[in-house]
Amino acid sequence: MKTANPYLNFDGNAKEAFDHYRSVFGGEFAMVLRFREFGGEAMGLAGDMLDRIAHIALPLGDSMLMASDVTRPEAFKIGTNTYVAVEADSGEEADRVFDGLSAGGGIEMPLQKTEWAEKFGICVDRFGVQWMVSHTGDVQFGQS
Repeated sequence: MKTANPYLNFDGNAKEAFDHYRSVFGGEFAMVLRFREFGGEAMGLAGDMLDRIAHIALPLGDSMLMASDVTRPEAFKIGTNTYVAVEADSGEEADRVFDGLSAGGGIEMPLQKTEWAEKFGICVDRFGVQWMVSHTGDVQFGQS
């Protein structure tokens, strides 16, 4: 396993929260990407939703604190807005970890190829912990 990082969801105030975290921890953002820059219109987003944060990352030591704003505010609930994001060393490891974590739990997004990873999926384990499992592989986001 390469890394395991906390991943938070916010309801439109991810940037405000991360500005606060940066003031506490120091450092510079590794990435700030809004849905407008991430193809949000193709996802059916419009208006103010396009200005929400699609991904933000702040290095904390050897880890990364990461987050995004939700695109379905009606489904947002404090207490279920935290994930553990793990980056697998290989596609096979991503499959094994995803299958193991989702066994007896549930799958929110099946493990699949995305613009940012060879494999990415979201699941909830049988204890209610939410996981994002990925294997970036050779994918370089924003390049075809």
